[in-house]
Amino acid sequence: MSNSKTLVLIDGSSYLYRAYHAMPDLRAEPGNPESPATGAIRGMINMLQAIRKEVAADYAVCVFDTSGPTFRDTLYPEYKAHRSPMPDDLRSQIEPIHEVVRLLGWPVLAIQGVEADDVIGTLAKTAAAQGVNVVISSGDKDLSQLVDSHIMVMDTMSGKRRDVAGVTAEFGVPPTQMIDYQALVGDAVDNVPGVSKVGPKTAVKWLAEHGSLDGLIAAADGIKGVAGQNLRDAIASGQLALSRQLVTMKTDCDLSAEVPTLPVLDALAPREPDTAPLRDFYERYGFKGLARMLGGAAPEPDALEAVKAGRKPAAKPRADQSTGDMFAQEQAESDDATTEAEAVQQRPLDYDVVLTWEAFDQWLAKINAAELTALDTETTSLDEMRAEIVGISLSVEPGAAAYIPLRHAGPDAPEQLPADEVLQRLKPWLEDAARPKLGQHVKYDRHVFANAGIEVQGYVHDTMLQSYVLEVHRPHGLASLALRHTNRTGISYEDLCGKGAHQIPFAQVPVDKAAAYACEDADQALDVHRVLWPQLQANDGLRGVYELEIATSEALFRIERNGVLIDAATLARQSNDLGQRIVQLEQEAYDIAGQPFNLASPKQLGEIFFDKLGMPVVKKTATGARSTDEEVLEKLAEDYPLPAKLLEHRSLSKLKGTYTDKLAQLALPRTGRVHTHYAQAVAVTGRLSSNDPNLQNIPIRTPEGRRVREAFIAAPGHVIASADYSQIELRIMAHLSGDESLLRAFHEGRDVHRATASEVFNVELEQVSSEQRRYAKVINFGLIYGMSSFGLAKNLGIETKAAAAYIDRYFQRYPGVKRYMDETVEFARDHGYVETVFGRRLYLVDINGGSGPRKKAAERQAINAPMQGTAADLIKKAMVAVQAELDARQSEVRVIMQVHDELVFELPEGESDWVRTEIPRLMAGVADLKVPLLAEVGLGPNWDKAH
Repeated sequence: MSNSKTLVLIDGSSYLYRAYHAMPDLRAEPGNPESPATGAIRGMINMLQAIRKEVAADYAVCVFDTSGPTFRDTLYPEYKAHRSPMPDDLRSQIEPIHEVVRLLGWPVLAIQGVEADDVIGTLAKTAAAQGVNVVISSGDKDLSQLVDSHIMVMDTMSGKRRDVAGVTAEFGVPPTQMIDYQALVGDAVDNVPGVSKVGPKTAVKWLAEHGSLDGLIAAADGIKGVAGQNLRDAIASGQLALSRQLVTMKTDCDLSAEVPTLPVLDALAPREPDTAPLRDFYERYGFKGLARMLGGAAPEPDALEAVKAGRKPAAKPRADQSTGDMFAQEQAESDDATTEAEAVQQRPLDYDVVLTWEAFDQWLAKINAAELTALDTETTSLDEMRAEIVGISLSVEPGAAAYIPLRHAGPDAPEQLPADEVLQRLKPWLEDAARPKLGQHVKYDRHVFANAGIEVQGYVHDTMLQSYVLEVHRPHGLASLALRHTNRTGISYEDLCGKGAHQIPFAQVPVDKAAAYACEDADQALDVHRVLWPQLQANDGLRGVYELEIATSEALFRIERNGVLIDAATLARQSNDLGQRIVQLEQEAYDIAGQPFNLASPKQLGEIFFDKLGMPVVKKTATGARSTDEEVLEKLAEDYPLPAKLLEHRSLSKLKGTYTDKLAQLALPRTGRVHTHYAQAVAVTGRLSSNDPNLQNIPIRTPEGRRVREAFIAAPGHVIASADYSQIELRIMAHLSGDESLLRAFHEGRDVHRATASEVFNVELEQVSSEQRRYAKVINFGLIYGMSSFGLAKNLGIETKAAAAYIDRYFQRYPGVKRYMDETVEFARDHGYVETVFGRRLYLVDINGGSGPRKKAAERQAINAPMQGTAADLIKKAMVAVQAELDARQSEVRVIMQVHDELVFELPEGESDWVRTEIPRLMAGVADLKVPLLAEVGLGPNWDKAH
């Protein structure tokens, strides 16, 4: 850009949503949920301060959307229709945000019936036409279509800058083709349809070949394949033209009423902040630190001063580290918390690169003397069982860290200390449980050190798990945590190594840059811990959940390390059988249809189903096409054979592709076993998930799915044992509701489904039929998930009125359950979360988000989440208790899997009797509920036979 004047356009609506979802639930009166919400307000203040420091603006304006329809809603009623309503506690912050923006000296525009993007587009092009440089502050990629030699888009959060070259590099097309590109790929966020099955790669390829969307349309008849047919369909239906209209920003809005001086921009000149009313505003909303800083704050130390003081500054991150982004403020619920974040931003950094034994010994002495050491590794792979250490970073106090490079091999790599010797010298400290250690996702680092023959002890804290317990509904990556809680941005992995095909191994990164990145990680982890740990200490329930998660992390490390033996020959036979059945199903489908067709083509399915075979149209897609999704197939399969064949074909193809073909390939060569990865901080209920392979998703309701478990085998002389909690969620429901009839059924050891049938159908226990028991089972489990009468009717295949009568009768017989459900939903509305028996908080972001399907879903989740979460807590407690007992006995029994409410073991045949008696005792004894816990154990040569 030239040195002419600069206009800054801030996409206020985009930022306030991002602030709301990224910031903690701040309140004007800390700890008082009835006081005004302030998180989005604080985020907007931070962002405006960051922009003001980064860009010298001659003109500036902050643009917001307003409520109500725009011309795009008239064009396409489904435009943005799937978005949930604005949460009430964000809506309440809109007016204060407008107020503080003005007090900070920024003009504000919010024009009824005109989207903020169109206002930005009009102002940007008006200014650029006069030679004014324009900086658009937004994270919205849609604004990239405005970029030219005078206009750039800057994302304060990521530090990303999109000029002409930046847009071209990121999207593969120049800004002049962005409208065409967006029209083709669509936009899921705004519900812009685009062309079905056309993604970025195809769009870039087509535009490169044909020059423009119009050129592509002219050549559409020659485009081959499914994508070509979809393109022609989109042209014929008008969908493509509609998409182009929806994504095209208006640059000619009439703004004369709001900015009467246009095209002259003088009315948009920013002012100095109004100090007195701004201070009043800060104090009114609890921003005491900001109020104090008005009138002059101490200048922040820069890198040069740090060097003069004998310190080594960290590498400069992409965005100004002192200001970061509007979401960068930590949970500023107290004045102390605010000033702590400010201190973090302003302190100098002392980062060392350890290349000599003298420096190594100095740091070894530091970590041996430290009360807590942040420890992090840089490695060769994200696969923890294969990763090798490239370097180690350490931090013992805020702002001070060291990086020990071990295996950097770039062309300018300095001589490094011998890796094996460094690890041997660190081993006593690493394996000393009395030396407290902190990490971010410590389970990964445990594996990495274990690969080097070191069993790390003394991990007492994990910032990822601290965040997971305190704010399960937010991101838990270190970059997000540092930004959210300490106002720090940092260097990303992509900054160092690049992306995609151009990414280099970490060992090729220059040591100085690697050191800045690695030291920053350790330092940030320590900073985040200093913010989150006091919050856990202040709440006994949350602290207990956190301690359980720390213990679970170690138990999962052991399970992952043990792995499970896979019978490749069994899988090969199953894969062959499935392949033959899949081919047979294809032929049967062709015979029914009377012609060959592509079983994966929605278009061909629609033609055969609805045009040729006359099946009824169940529903349509958002673009008006006749749907053939799985829900439709299941409905049609009730009356027609072809959809049933397709469902079976899809199920078996997925089973073959996901498991029987791939499981054996996932085995680690050096162990011959599959080592799944358990993700501990993903599910909002506290449940674990697994991948490579995903053990949770192996189907068990079909014979073919159950057969896959036959391939999970024991070593010679060993057997597999499965220990599973019996009816755990119903037992938790009985405990939570305190319903006397439900409690009595479990205490008397009755078949709870038969007991429910007896109550609901008003028959003697002995007279309950199998059909009545089946109905009762569906009711029991359906109500756990908050199922409505409509859902129950669908599951049972009965009329909605009859289902409603069953539910009413159920609640008459079990009034405690109804009371629990009503009270739980009310608690969720009041607090925004529900709790497990053990104090885990499960946040429901849509519970107060207005009316509609999302709110109803949140209410169902409020009923179910305490049961799911408590079940998750119980299996984690069982895992920890069982592992502790195995360690105490120095047993050869190994836990090899955790799936749903089940623990799976591999054990010598001689340990079978002990496992049959002691594992159920241990699992039943982890909690004292109002009903007894029951665990059932089975043994066999493989996982399937152990059930």
